[in-house]
Amino acid sequence: MDFFDLLTMIGGLAFFLYGMHMLGDGLAKASGGRMERILEKLTNTPLKAVLMGAGVTAVIQSSSATTVMVVGFVNSGIMKLQQAVGIIMGANVGTTITAWILGATGIDSDSFVVQMCKPTSFSPVLAIVGMGFLLFSHREKLKNTATILVGFAILMFGMDTMSNAVKPLADIPEFTNILLRFTNPFLGMLAGLFLTAVIQSSSASVGILQALCATGAVGYGAAVPIIMGQNIGTCVTAMLSGVGASKNARRAALVHLYFNMIGTVLFMSVFYGINAVNPFSFMEEAATPFGIAAIHSIFNLAATLCLLPFSRGLVKLACMTVKDDETVEKEAGNRTLQLLDPRFLETPSYAVEQSRIVAAAMAELTEESMNEAMNLLDSYSEKGAAKVQMLEEQVDQFEDEIGSYLVKLSSRALSERDSHTLSVILHCIGDFERISDHARNVMEAAGEMHDKKLEFSDKAKKELQVFRKAVRDILNITMRSFREGNLEMARQVEPLEEVIDELNTEIKRRHVKRLRKGKCTIELGFVLSDITTNFERVSDHCSNIAVCLLEVSEDEFDTHAYINGLKTGENAEFRGKVMVYRENYQLP
Repeated sequence: MDFFDLLTMIGGLAFFLYGMHMLGDGLAKASGGRMERILEKLTNTPLKAVLMGAGVTAVIQSSSATTVMVVGFVNSGIMKLQQAVGIIMGANVGTTITAWILGATGIDSDSFVVQMCKPTSFSPVLAIVGMGFLLFSHREKLKNTATILVGFAILMFGMDTMSNAVKPLADIPEFTNILLRFTNPFLGMLAGLFLTAVIQSSSASVGILQALCATGAVGYGAAVPIIMGQNIGTCVTAMLSGVGASKNARRAALVHLYFNMIGTVLFMSVFYGINAVNPFSFMEEAATPFGIAAIHSIFNLAATLCLLPFSRGLVKLACMTVKDDETVEKEAGNRTLQLLDPRFLETPSYAVEQSRIVAAAMAELTEESMNEAMNLLDSYSEKGAAKVQMLEEQVDQFEDEIGSYLVKLSSRALSERDSHTLSVILHCIGDFERISDHARNVMEAAGEMHDKKLEFSDKAKKELQVFRKAVRDILNITMRSFREGNLEMARQVEPLEEVIDELNTEIKRRHVKRLRKGKCTIELGFVLSDITTNFERVSDHCSNIAVCLLEVSEDEFDTHAYINGLKTGENAEFRGKVMVYRENYQLP
């Protein structure tokens, strides 16, 4: 094997790893976060958790990705540690599907049909179809499908290139002697562990081992311990993701490690114990890709069947390793904000969904803060004022956390739909924060009236009641439309905002009239103007949110043109809604 063969082998490995990454990325985008939501919800029994973990991992082709996601679920409080155990076990089983697909490259037959069943035969067809979709289709779903097809083709090309490049190694005695050392179970296990820890993918390291089978120099005696070590090495990714996480998240990563370590010790003890008494004849034979896949699957299935009944024991072992403090551990920030786990950034579609959930919670806090502030105008209390202040601070924190998270998320490869969702959230969280600021302003106005013992006239009180009802309603419609993504409801906001503008103008006009007649004071006039101005500004921000929802859905971002088109154009539907709202919010 000369320098150029080595260069070809390294290039094949690069193609293999890139193809695996591209395949997984395409599958993740195509799933749109559905796989992660299934994991999150359907894990109420150990058996379901194992099946879900296996199924999701078989789809996204990465047990490391599944396990890291589970660590994120546990860290953010979405999932309990006990639920995570079954998924981790299932992920180890699901990842073996990759080895079976790669093993199909070893099919040998003169039949055309059988030959076409080989991945190396049909992958070029998939590549052609995938490139056709990428070049000529503008549909997001077809592009995701194309990424999957091309990724698989690149993976198989890399696998084939590696296999062909390493074939000359069969004639090099030094290489054969190195492999003979791996027949020592401990050394073979260390080799598999190190290789997998470096590339952080058991599927990829098993694929490399299958490629080496092309030399004919890799016997089962060397392959078995290497496979055992590969299962331990894949835990490195989850262990790294647990650094800096909550205690339960670190425990979830440890469960993954303990499961593979205990499973490896049990399997090797039984396997080599039997082999010592009654030697297996196949141990001296050259390993095949299918044989590697079979050993990989048998080990993971056997480990899962043996350890699943003792899943609670694994949890206890992890809890003994990472002990609770004597005092109750404080929450690391708001529980809802913990949903914005950095680990989810590796699965952008799910990270977008988590961001949407947190933004919806922010919308609820915003609406609550304004409603609480308006209640203080009727009956002011220090407790109520403190609650408005607390809600406003929470909304500020939400804006900071969501904004920072979305900036990181925006650099990831997002589907068109996820990109739209991210744009909506980014546009709206600033308006939520400003509404909570106006709530604080209204609270301060109510406090000023309470401290100075000021009181509006009965006429002014009735007018403010109508105004407040309109503000409550526009807030409710806006926040519901955001949380539910209801565009029809969003179209109700702008007509009501126009009526609120009219109410603001009319109430101020009436106040000036009462002032001239001596029925009101200038000091009360300043307070009233402050309150009504804040109400009107709240409706403006509601308008911004609703218009953003509508425009992003249509890929339009000219807010002023949209609003002007409604208000100055002959839009009969818009005018009709304005008339209905005028009837509903008539001043006494």
